Amino acid sequence: MRLYTLVLAAVLTTALSAQTTVTVSTGAANSSQTFYSLQNGEVAAAPLADWDLAFEITGFTSSIRVNTAKGLSIWETNVPVADWAGLNTFDETNWTVIHNSETNWSVGALNNGNNLSEPDGVNVGWGIYNMITHAIVGAKVYVIDLGSATYKKLRINSLLSGTYSFTYANLDGSEEVTTSLSKSGYMGKNFGYFSFATGATLNPEPATATWDLLFTKYVGFVPTAYPVAGVLQNKNVTALQVDGVPSGNAQWWGEEFSADINIIGSDWKTFNMTTFQYEYAQDRTYFVQDQVGNIWKLIFIGYGGSSNGNMTFTQELVSGVGMEEAATSTFAVFPNPVANGATRIIMDTPAASISLTVTDMNGRLVMQDNFNGNGGLTDRVLDVSALRPGMYVARLMGAGLNATARFVVE
Repeated sequence: MRLYTLVLAAVLTTALSAQTTVTVSTGAANSSQTFYSLQNGEVAAAPLADWDLAFEITGFTSSIRVNTAKGLSIWETNVPVADWAGLNTFDETNWTVIHNSETNWSVGALNNGNNLSEPDGVNVGWGIYNMITHAIVGAKVYVIDLGSATYKKLRINSLLSGTYSFTYANLDGSEEVTTSLSKSGYMGKNFGYFSFATGATLNPEPATATWDLLFTKYVGFVPTAYPVAGVLQNKNVTALQVDGVPSGNAQWWGEEFSADINIIGSDWKTFNMTTFQYEYAQDRTYFVQDQVGNIWKLIFIGYGGSSNGNMTFTQELVSGVGMEEAATSTFAVFPNPVANGATRIIMDTPAASISLTVTDMNGRLVMQDNFNGNGGLTDRVLDVSALRPGMYVARLMGAGLNATARFVVE
């Protein structure tokens, strides 16, 4: 018995944190974009209106997003690149309004019409990959309304050797400028940015690895395009929305987390046109898996509206990585990693009836069992021979027991 206690002390894994209340502000009229880490708090904030175009730094998708949230509009024209000079009048009837995806950072407005879902897709929307030169060569001409019918025509010339080249001008051809943005200036980040007002690149975004959520105004589809204020996930962050269950009873295991960036989005709040107050769903809970694999429970409880842009929520760490277990019941998996298809659940719990679930890192349920505890220190063999190599989360639940531990199958 003493040996088991020593083993337990040596292999305990995760710790859960108390619920805390957090307010993140996007400023009056949602004028700021605020980057937030669930583990470390606010990382950076930058004025939303500073940038017009965002160029993706990693991945063949080569996303180019347009800052429609600040009021820009963009059309894909029917004018060939070769007839760039011939485009000199506004012709909305024959053009297509395009938008950024609200679910995927890698699908910007200028990626409209891409064929990357096809096995041999080489069309990224704004351009086509050249197998010989290894450049993505621009294939479309766009028109952007910068506001108050101030139009610019735009073409992306190429992406070659890590540098985006693009040209813009007034519709009458005046003030033509060809410039570039080099990925090397933004390594470790999702996007590099450009402003038509200054004619320069800018760097408002913190390193990708440092933030989980972006609090911002963006264009959502409700169902038509409309500016909304809400929360978007970073590229490496997944989330789960649980509805119809009181938040105190909501659980994340057995469900699939999504990489769609708007799982939290803006619909955690609604505006009551009778009381002129924001209301919040009482049975809506979010679970977010952050950059390092921690899982957080979020409940949104307040929004200050356009007067201050404050978004208030509670957050609670419900599954942590590499932290000490802080629960009334003690629980560990040993040996860990598991090399021979079997390991042991070692626990010290008052529960007589115990429920065991095992989920993969996407939250999918892969094992489930119920058994009797001894009301104290006990152990149970866990057969994991049917599981693929990888990391898993075991959770034990019972009277006075709600604990998790991670383990690796080799």
